[in-house]
Amino acid sequence: MSTRNLLIEGEAELDDESVDESFDEDTGEVRRKKRIENGSLDDSSEEEDDDDDEEAARAVREGFIVDEDEDEEPDDRERRRRKDKKRRRAEREEEEAHLDEEDLDLIGEANPEWERKTAAQANDDDRDRERGLDEIFSDEEVDAPHDFDDGPRHPLRPDRNIDEFADFIEEDEPEDEDDRQRIQEEMEVARPRERGYLGAGGAEATGIDKDALDDMENIFGTGDDYDWALALEEEADIRELGDQQLELKDVFEPSQLAEKLLTDDDNQIRWADEPERFQLDRKPYKHVQITDEQFKEEARWITSLIWPKKTDLQQKGDLQAPFQRAVGKVLEFFVVDEVEVPYVFQHRKDYLIHAKKTRVQPDPYNPDHPEYTVSAEKLLNQDDLWRIMELDLKFRAFVDKRNTLEKTFDNLKAFARIEDEMFEQMLPAAATMEELQELQDYLHFQYTTSIADLKATEAQVRDAPRRPGGRSTLFERIRRGKAYNLVRAYGITANQIAQNALREGRKHYTEDPSERPIDLADTLISEGEFSTGDAVLLAARQMFAEEMFMSPRMRKLFRINYYTTGVFSCHRTEKGLRKIDEQHQYYELKYLQNLTIRDIANKPELLLKMLKAEEEGLLEVKVTVQNDREFRRQLFAETSSDNYSELADAWNDERQKVLGLAITKLDRFMMKSVKENMRTECESSVLAACREEYSRKLDQAPYKPKGMVLGTIPRVLTLSNGGNDPGREDVCWAWVEEDGRVLEHGKFKNISRDETARSALVELVQRRRPDVIGIGGFSVETNKLIREIRDLVDEQALRGAEFDDPDTNEPRSEPLEVVVVNDEVARLYKDSPRAAVDHPALSSLTRYCVALAKYLQNPMKEYAALGNDVISLSFHPCQHLVPEDKLRKQLETAMVDMVNLCGVDINEAVGDNYTANLLPYICGLGPRKATAVIKAINVNGGVVNTRDELVGDPDSGKLPVVGPRVWNNCASFLSIEYDPTMPTSDYLDNTRVHPEDYELGRKMAADALELDEEDVKAEVDEGGPGAIVRKLIKDDEQEKVNDLILEEYAEQLETSYNQRKRATLETIRAELQQPYEELRRNFALLSDDEIFTMLTGETRDSLCEGMIVPVSIRVVKEDFIIAKLDSGLEGKVESYEVSDDSSVPISRLYHPLQTSRAKLLSIDRREFSARLSLREEQVSHPFKRYLNHGHDQWDVVQESRDKEELRVKDITTGRTQRVVRHPLFRPFNSTQAEEYLGSQSPGDAVIRPSSKGNDHLAVTWKVADGVYQHIDVLELQKENEFSVGKILKIGGKYHYSDLDELIVDHVKAMAKKVDEMMQHEKYQSGTRAETERWLTTYTEANPKRSVYAFCIDPKHPGYFYLCFKAGQLAKVNSWSVKIIPNAFELMKSPYPDMRALCNGFKLRHTSEINRQRGLA
Repeated sequence: MSTRNLLIEGEAELDDESVDESFDEDTGEVRRKKRIENGSLDDSSEEEDDDDDEEAARAVREGFIVDEDEDEEPDDRERRRRKDKKRRRAEREEEEAHLDEEDLDLIGEANPEWERKTAAQANDDDRDRERGLDEIFSDEEVDAPHDFDDGPRHPLRPDRNIDEFADFIEEDEPEDEDDRQRIQEEMEVARPRERGYLGAGGAEATGIDKDALDDMENIFGTGDDYDWALALEEEADIRELGDQQLELKDVFEPSQLAEKLLTDDDNQIRWADEPERFQLDRKPYKHVQITDEQFKEEARWITSLIWPKKTDLQQKGDLQAPFQRAVGKVLEFFVVDEVEVPYVFQHRKDYLIHAKKTRVQPDPYNPDHPEYTVSAEKLLNQDDLWRIMELDLKFRAFVDKRNTLEKTFDNLKAFARIEDEMFEQMLPAAATMEELQELQDYLHFQYTTSIADLKATEAQVRDAPRRPGGRSTLFERIRRGKAYNLVRAYGITANQIAQNALREGRKHYTEDPSERPIDLADTLISEGEFSTGDAVLLAARQMFAEEMFMSPRMRKLFRINYYTTGVFSCHRTEKGLRKIDEQHQYYELKYLQNLTIRDIANKPELLLKMLKAEEEGLLEVKVTVQNDREFRRQLFAETSSDNYSELADAWNDERQKVLGLAITKLDRFMMKSVKENMRTECESSVLAACREEYSRKLDQAPYKPKGMVLGTIPRVLTLSNGGNDPGREDVCWAWVEEDGRVLEHGKFKNISRDETARSALVELVQRRRPDVIGIGGFSVETNKLIREIRDLVDEQALRGAEFDDPDTNEPRSEPLEVVVVNDEVARLYKDSPRAAVDHPALSSLTRYCVALAKYLQNPMKEYAALGNDVISLSFHPCQHLVPEDKLRKQLETAMVDMVNLCGVDINEAVGDNYTANLLPYICGLGPRKATAVIKAINVNGGVVNTRDELVGDPDSGKLPVVGPRVWNNCASFLSIEYDPTMPTSDYLDNTRVHPEDYELGRKMAADALELDEEDVKAEVDEGGPGAIVRKLIKDDEQEKVNDLILEEYAEQLETSYNQRKRATLETIRAELQQPYEELRRNFALLSDDEIFTMLTGETRDSLCEGMIVPVSIRVVKEDFIIAKLDSGLEGKVESYEVSDDSSVPISRLYHPLQTSRAKLLSIDRREFSARLSLREEQVSHPFKRYLNHGHDQWDVVQESRDKEELRVKDITTGRTQRVVRHPLFRPFNSTQAEEYLGSQSPGDAVIRPSSKGNDHLAVTWKVADGVYQHIDVLELQKENEFSVGKILKIGGKYHYSDLDELIVDHVKAMAKKVDEMMQHEKYQSGTRAETERWLTTYTEANPKRSVYAFCIDPKHPGYFYLCFKAGQLAKVNSWSVKIIPNAFELMKSPYPDMRALCNGFKLRHTSEINRQRGLA
């Protein structure tokens, strides 16, 4: 207990929270609270007074003064106090100065409150002191101090909390005027005591003159009697802190620093001279040292994994040896040279190509005929390089585990004199982590006791306390006892059986003992658990079966058998029987059987779906072997003896029982192993497909204006109607210049019919002369806008910007093109925080238009700006089945490839955050190093003149931006614009040529200009190293490099310097003519199918001919019907497709706004139209998706049985298909309803048939993403079986008269409460585990605080968790909160709003604590 608590225990409760740090839950800021007196917050001046008191107490203790009042005059004392204030203020400012300006900026990014903290610290306290009565009882919780009591203190209950839970309580508004008056009077009485007003300066406020006040102080004291004790504790705290400097980790939580990449580990990565991605990937294996022999082994190992998939190279002759050499060379570049994939691909291309010279017969008639022909085969592409890098990491993990096993076995040999020939044979031969794991399992099983003794001995050597030994296992007891003799009596070991089956070495024969198994067992009994012959026999069987199961060779045998003859089959569960109907996404899997490993490899997504369905409990995925019976027979033949006698038969019978036990365990183990290994392979295939698709999206240059070279940035006008009808609602537009600035924006009203709006658009186009018009939107209505704009452009003959005709050199223009823009990035951008910062004054739809324009200007930059949100885009239908971290890694590699292909202008990146988003993907850099690079360049003046400056230039005072290794990686991918007016500007700095090859480029330029050595020397002496290239450019003679014979250069370099540079020389030649030429493909225009999917959300799989779909009838005419699908698509029903009975008028059968089911006859995806049929004959035949499976791969028999079983159940339960005339009705089951609502907004609902019969309906509504509540509705007072009841009852408690009332007053009312909950400041968007971690972190930062938060309960839709933690040492608890119409229900008590809910919780919690204390 501290001195203060010992001396004034009563005051400890008052002040024990006065000096701690509180955590701001809104901003993540740690706030120092001021030391307070008498339990109330005081202003900054009173804090300084406390400091003075502390100084005085210290002086008294140290004997410098006896009593301040006696030895000093008041004026002297006041003067000294002011001086001390200034000194301490200066010390605080100096301490805060340890954070430099950049760090403070970063803090400000993470926590906006920090920027205002220092300046507003005193003002905040003043505001707290000056709050009036209205504010004290305000409903706004954010007005309260951020110390987790999130509500104002009751005037009779200031900070003197009776227990640590009192700060949970939040007071409601006074009910009436009498209450307000009473509280006001109480406050007047309590205020002097609470706020320390009984001091100098309080006289005016109290109306007491100074003399009377002095008399009161003499009688009652000033409350400063114990200041010396407070000063003692504060000084102890100061001594404990010492001279610590204020660092970021002192202010922020580790999670916040990690999010901003500001931890110590991040800083180490930021400043280490090693590529950032290498540091992150190799961090777990830093301790692993690869020997030269292991390096060669790695090349062979990687080749064995990649070469089998190189079928194109396998067909072109003997290329495996060159392929392996190329792999070895690439590994050398990665490991020894420490260069990344883009560097190898760009600057070491020659090592990825196999060139073969073939001598040709001389041609006597052609003396210039070449002596050789050269054929080149590309061995490795960029994807292969990333794969090699990935496998390099796996090999390091493999070597690490193998080294550990070798060390363990060597220690066992030395310690216990163990010899194990099998282990010594199989360890060097192991090629996978799985095999090493099996060897490790075997070692720990076979030598459990020896390993335990070895560890105990090592612990004694280290003087570590020895852990008490655990209870020995059954197998250890068998091995140590006499029962193990019966295991030996089986006559053969598990390893020998496997060797026989694998045909490894000589055959091992089984020997039969001289006694029957049971008779031998009787001789081996012992006291305890093996006291009978049967017990000994059972123990021996289990032991021998376990030895077979743990045998690495036996597992190898089974693995080979499973991977060569194994097949996958699906078996539906009881849950899946009804849930997976013919419309379900998993129906294609429901009866799949006999899929081989090859079948799975060809359709990797199939297995991922199967395993996902298994996780959901709908299917069971089994792996079996096709020749199981024959395999078992052969294995038994290798186990049994060849003798013929009753004794031999008895022992063989015993061996067969053991083999059955072992095979059962091995089958179960192998099934799991094969499924997991195949899952990994299938995930890799899907990830590769995602990477390929992302690369395709990135590989498109900016939209090319007519008459311009590829890569020119266009000036763009974009328009969008969002999801509205352009003929009735506003159309937003934005004009974006080529530099990305939004110069104009606005709206056109009713552009379809209003001539004024159409004329305004024409005027805008003629004034701005855009290069292209881009259009995007969220619904089918956008197609109307597309047609309107195209018609207007044609009608007004609008043309794009002028350009010079290359043939005539005369200015000309082309008709203006209207382009539908891919909006997947724009949809994410329009409502993002980034958009709000970039364009705070623009509406969401206008921001969407801006994003469309920027996508046209540079798609790659738009994708790069997404950051981690890139995984929200769609690359593959099954990408949700692969881990997000793996997907993010693959997408990052695609972006790295494309950014380094295009390069980044480093000076542009320094001045433009939009371009700076590309820097983390530059070779050698990453997010940490990219920020450090920009910061360092700004320190150097904000401009980079040459690439060499990046490693520092002492002559010009430039500090290093990156280290030599990182510079070697990134130099050629950071371009610097060539300025011919600057003598230091080097043309090659604006090319893809690496500085290491600058001399080659200069030599080629000199040869192209036909300069001799003296000319070259003269130019260099006058203009520096870059003078030759500068002369080539100045004279405009770049095309002369095409006359150079590069083969001779390449041969000379390889002969003299052992450098292969043929491809590099080609790069130099191209760059000298056109630096950083645009190598991406032309901007990709969307196909009709892609536009259809973008505007409707439907693909060819989700919406196709033959489907039965719900439609809403819009127009009913005598000879046709117009209906609308859920996707917004309009469909037409011809008169002959309305009814089977043509004699009935259409108007009698259907009416507008009616919902019905229709069959899709055809879809025109270009015109956004469909043909439908409402005929019962068509609708009654359900859609059956074509299932592409091979012969004998579908269990037809089981399918028929299940259909019959379901038919019988439907008859028994009376369940029939219902159609209810309501816009929200859909003929869905629960799964289909969830899938339909998946793309809808929270709060949306569908009404559907119920499985409980025709007197029930079901309502499914979307609570949140992935969370759906299914509500059972009982219908009462039904006119007939198919009508809707006049009374709709939910849960026996809520009654409604029709479906509309039920949706509005029940579902929408609950949705409103869900939204209120999620918008509350106490709501956490993560899982329950994440919320509990947040609470724990919070209380660790604030040990004396109690905290609570809400989070959703996804397993129980309509419920939320209220998680709370009453201090650092308390456990995290949770209560359930139920959403009911117009209220929240906690402990069966309703609360109308979140404020009432929070108050109710706090009161209940305090009451519970008090009750427990009373019981104690």
